[in-house]
Amino acid sequence: VGSGGREHALAWRLSRSPQVTAIFAARGNAGTATLGQNLPIDDTDVDGLVAASIGNGIDLAVIGPETPLALGLADRLQETSIPAFGPSQAASQLEASKSFAREVMTAAHVPGPNFRVFQTTGGALDYVATHDRPVVVKADGLAAGKGVAMCPDRETARAAIRACDTIVIEDWLHGAEVSVFGFTDGHELSPVVAATDYKRIGEGGSGANTGGMGSFGPPSYWNDDLAAQIRDGFMLPVLREMNDRGAPYRGALYCGLMLTSAGPRVLEFNCRFGDPETQVIMPRLLTDPAEIMMSCAVGDLSAAPPVQWSDQPAVGVVMVPGGYPGPYQTGVPISGLERPDSDDSIVFHAGTQTADDGSGAVLTAGGRVLACVGLGDSLADARTKAYARISSISFEGAYYRRDIAADPSGQLVGT
Repeated sequence: VGSGGREHALAWRLSRSPQVTAIFAARGNAGTATLGQNLPIDDTDVDGLVAASIGNGIDLAVIGPETPLALGLADRLQETSIPAFGPSQAASQLEASKSFAREVMTAAHVPGPNFRVFQTTGGALDYVATHDRPVVVKADGLAAGKGVAMCPDRETARAAIRACDTIVIEDWLHGAEVSVFGFTDGHELSPVVAATDYKRIGEGGSGANTGGMGSFGPPSYWNDDLAAQIRDGFMLPVLREMNDRGAPYRGALYCGLMLTSAGPRVLEFNCRFGDPETQVIMPRLLTDPAEIMMSCAVGDLSAAPPVQWSDQPAVGVVMVPGGYPGPYQTGVPISGLERPDSDDSIVFHAGTQTADDGSGAVLTAGGRVLACVGLGDSLADARTKAYARISSISFEGAYYRRDIAADPSGQLVGT
């Protein structure tokens, strides 16, 4: 379920499983169309998705985006005995409500920034009037990865507050930002994998916030000790707390962290894989994803082989149309996609569609159009392959950042 680069990457990795005989994507893109059948159903059309799953004899539903999870798609599918990889509506509050997530983290003793939750604009404005530190203002609901305002001064904070209803205000933290992912059946959590995400449109972390302009993994500081600290001390306690609240969490658990001078601090939990991080972690997944996801969906991760991740570095660079994240043109032909993918160079489609005139041409259809991923013996090698691939693809007005993975410490991430 979904039509972005994350969903193409998931479908691509599932297509390599000997367990998978057919793939349907709703609504999909030009990339998923090469792996199976696209269905003309929006990811918010829960009734339509359930009906299509029943009608097509679906054995496993993999829900990519957060919105259908928050709408209860996993619950509805489970009611029809179709296993769904993705948390229930109740468990999806971990992403759908920033205030709920902070409440859970506090109860689970998971360290994060100092924060306050406000139900009224007036209370939030009063708080920043006397708070003498830079803050981060978050809208409480889903915002497609863009509901966060970094506010270095009070005036910026006031403007961000006025754009929200329920408001979470956090202290601004400093350090390297990292996204950590694991598979869970609600009780057990797989070994985790790390990747980074570049949010700003401009090089050096300048310009407007976006859904993500690139990613790489693993960052240079990632090691087994840090992985164990995050898994055991941050993610597992949240899973236990969700169980205690009667909302067991199944699916992909995403922990966004800042590695501060005082230690790791949780910025957010999300209820799905990240985008564009999925594009650089799925090629590194060594275990059959169909077995893992089915085991999570039915609540028994132990039934699947142990989850293993490759240490091979991967770099993904996102290509967008001119004007993004503001107004941009769609329906523009893309050239350079003829080259087949290989073990070390993959193109994942996002905002693309196949022309309906029978020509087979691929056209732009969204903001983040595609991501080129390179894998190599080193991060520098992977980076070279990603940029070599993206430089061979073009469309009118195409733009991409040229500094993805330039700093292996990930210090630019999130700026």
